[in-house]
Amino acid sequence: MATRIKVGTTEEVGSSISFPVTGMTCAACQARVQRALAAVPGVTDASVNLVTRNAAVHYDPSSVTPQRLIEAVRATGYDAELRPVDADILAVASSVDDSEAREARELTIKATVSVLAGLIAMLFSMLLMGNSFINYILLVITSGILLWAGRDIYRRAWKALTHRSADMNTLVALGTGSAFVYSMVATLAPSLFARNGIAPDVYYEAVIFIIGLVLAGRAIEARARRKTSDALRKLVTLLPSTARVERGGVWIDTPLSQVVSGDTIVVRPGERVPVDGTIIEGSSDLDESMLTGEPLPVAKTIGGQVAGGTLNTTGAFSFRATSIGADSVLARIVKLMREAQSSRAPIQRLADRVSAVFVPVVVSIAIVTFLAWYFLADTAALPRAIAAAVSVLIIACPCAMGLAVPTAVMVATGRGAELGLLIKGGEILQRAGDVDTVVLDKTGTVTEGIPSVGRVIALGGAKESEVLSAAASVERHSEHPVGMAIVRAARELSTPLEAVDDFQSHTGSGVTGRIRDRKVAVGNAHLMQQLRVNMDGAEKPAPARDIAGASEFFVAIDGRIAGIIVVTDAIRASSREAVDKLRSLGIDVVLLTGDRQSTAQSVASAAGIERFVAEVLPQDKVSEIRSLQEKGRVVAMVGDGINDAPALAQSDVGISMPRGTDIAIEASDIALMRSDLRGVPTAISLSRRTMVTMKQNLFWAFVYNAIGIPIAAGVLFPLTGLMLSPIIASAAMALSSVSVVTNSLRLRHVRLV
Repeated sequence: MATRIKVGTTEEVGSSISFPVTGMTCAACQARVQRALAAVPGVTDASVNLVTRNAAVHYDPSSVTPQRLIEAVRATGYDAELRPVDADILAVASSVDDSEAREARELTIKATVSVLAGLIAMLFSMLLMGNSFINYILLVITSGILLWAGRDIYRRAWKALTHRSADMNTLVALGTGSAFVYSMVATLAPSLFARNGIAPDVYYEAVIFIIGLVLAGRAIEARARRKTSDALRKLVTLLPSTARVERGGVWIDTPLSQVVSGDTIVVRPGERVPVDGTIIEGSSDLDESMLTGEPLPVAKTIGGQVAGGTLNTTGAFSFRATSIGADSVLARIVKLMREAQSSRAPIQRLADRVSAVFVPVVVSIAIVTFLAWYFLADTAALPRAIAAAVSVLIIACPCAMGLAVPTAVMVATGRGAELGLLIKGGEILQRAGDVDTVVLDKTGTVTEGIPSVGRVIALGGAKESEVLSAAASVERHSEHPVGMAIVRAARELSTPLEAVDDFQSHTGSGVTGRIRDRKVAVGNAHLMQQLRVNMDGAEKPAPARDIAGASEFFVAIDGRIAGIIVVTDAIRASSREAVDKLRSLGIDVVLLTGDRQSTAQSVASAAGIERFVAEVLPQDKVSEIRSLQEKGRVVAMVGDGINDAPALAQSDVGISMPRGTDIAIEASDIALMRSDLRGVPTAISLSRRTMVTMKQNLFWAFVYNAIGIPIAAGVLFPLTGLMLSPIIASAAMALSSVSVVTNSLRLRHVRLV
C-alpha cells in the first residue's frame, strides 16, 4: 500500500508492507531480522515487533520487491510470507488470533508435562541417589522431554547457528545440552569420572526443570501477550457470520463473504449490522460503542450511515450496502490497530542495540565462568564449573528487553481504542507524552460544527429575503457547512433560489458568483477586503452578533454591502471540561480560528481558553504552529482532519475530530472516534502513563540481567558459600519476561484524566 503523505511536508513517497515473521522468541531474534531488513537496498525504514511477530517495512518499489524482503528474512533463519493483496484484514486478524491461541495451548501442555516429569526425576534422584539403574531411567525420561518438549528450542538454536547467529534458544540449548551430555557420560561411563576423583553426579532433573520452566514462562507470556490484544480481538469478533439479504424479492441469510456492494439488507432488533451502508427504510437506535467508546445509542433514520459491527437496539430497518471488506470502517480500524501495534517507539532503540550483542556477550561470560571455576575451585571443580556456566546461560534473558516496549504499545493502543482513540503507533505514543501546547481549531472542534443561521441583517436598503436569497443561491454550489446552513435556512423560509453563473470558491474566505448580471459575494471580512467591497454601515453594532459561537458573513451585491448573515455554532458541552483537564496536565491551550476577533474572544471565554489567535487563514495556521515550535514548544493540533490538514501535518502530533463515520485516519496521528474534546487530554494522559510503563519495563529488564548474571556466575560464593542452582536460574528467567508483560497489562486499568 502507499505510505501516508502529510500535506505540507516532504515525506518520502514510497510503499509500505507488513507481513508475519515466524520463529522469533527473543529480542536477539527481533534485532537480527530488523537489521537484515534495514540492510536491503531500497528500504527506508524497517520495524520488527516481537509481540505481534510482524514486520513493517517502508521501501522504494523501484529498488526492491516484497519478495526480496521475504528472502532477506529467510536468510536470517526465520520464516516469513506475504499475505495476498486482497486478503480480508478481519479474516487475517482472526486467523492470527487462532494461531496464537493454539501456540499458547501447546506451550502450556508441554510445560505442564515437563515440570511433572522434573518432579518425578527429582523424587527418584532424592530417594535412590547414585543408583545406576535409576540413572538409566532418568536418561530415557530426559531424552524424551528434550525430543518432544524441547525440540523447537534445539531446532531453532541449530538454525541460528547455521546462519551464524545466536538467540535465546542458543543460550537454553547450550545450557541444557551441556548439562545433559555431562549427565549422559556420567551414566554410561561412570568409571571415567571415578579415575579422576570426580563423583559421577547427574543433572537430569535440572535439565528437565529448565526446559519445563522455560516453556512455562513462554506459555504464560503467550497468554499474557494475547491479553494485550484483547481490544483488537473484540473488534474482529463483532461482525455476524451472515447477513439477511434481499435476493429476487426474497430475504435470504447469506454468508458475509457473499455480500456485495449495492445489496439490500435488513437488520432486526438485537442484531449486529453486518456491513457498512445507508438506511433506505425504517429507523432505529444503534449502539456504536465499538467505534466511539460512547455507550449511549445513536438515532438513525433514512439516509443515515451505519457501520458494520454496530448493534441495533430497538427498531428494524433496511439499508443498502456500500463498503465491503477492506473498505469498511471496522476493517480500517483493525488495520490501523494492527499497524500501530506493530510499530516501534523510539525508546526501543536502546533495547535493540543491547539485544544485538547480548547473546554473544553472555556466551563469553559463561565460558569465562566455566574456566574460572574449573581452575580456581578447591573441590568438585568440574561439576561446579558446569553448574555455574549453565546458570549464566539460563538466567540471561533478552526476552524481557524485547518485550518491554512493544507490550506497552499494544496494551496502550488497545486501551485507546476502547476509549474511542485510534493511536497510530509507538512513536506517536511517545511523542504525545511530550506535548506541552495544544492548538484547537474552533469550528467542529470547540464548537459542535453544526452551524445554523441565527439572524439575517439587511443593510443599505436591501430586504432580508433578498439578502438570504442571493446568499443561498451562491452557497448552494458550495459544500462548506456554513453554506449548507444558509441554504437550509432559505428553504425553511421558502425563499426562492436563482441560477448562478461563474461560481468560484475562495478557500478560507467565502464564495462568489453572478446572478442575472449582478455580482454576488458571500464571505468574511477578508474576502470583502480582497474584492474592495464598500463596507459602509457593516460595522454598526447589531443585536445577536456577539453571542458565543456566532460568526458573521457579509453579503455583497455589485460591490456594495447588502447584508450580514449571523451564523451560530453552539459550543460543545465537553469543551470547557476538556480545556480544564488539559490545563491540569500542565498544557497550554491556544484557540486558532479564521473568525473575527470578537467571535474568537467570545468562544475562548466560554471554553475557558486564555489565548486565542483570530482571523487566520488555513495556510497561516501552519505558520502559527511553526512559530510555537520555534519557541521550543511540542505542539498538538486538533482539527477536523480535512480543512486543517496542513496544520495537522506541521504539528508534532495531529489529532482529528470525527466527521460522521469518516475518522480521518490519513490526516492525523491520533483519530478521535467520537465528537468529544475530552479525548485529547485522555490521549495525552494515556501516552504519559505508557511512557512510565515502558521505562519501568526497560529498567527491570536491564537491572535483572545486570544483577542476575553475576550472581549466577558465583560472585556471592566467597561471601555466602552459596551457588545459584540452574533450576532457580530458569525460574528467574521465566519470571523476568512474565513480570514485564504483567506490568504492561496494568495499563488496561490505569486511571486517566
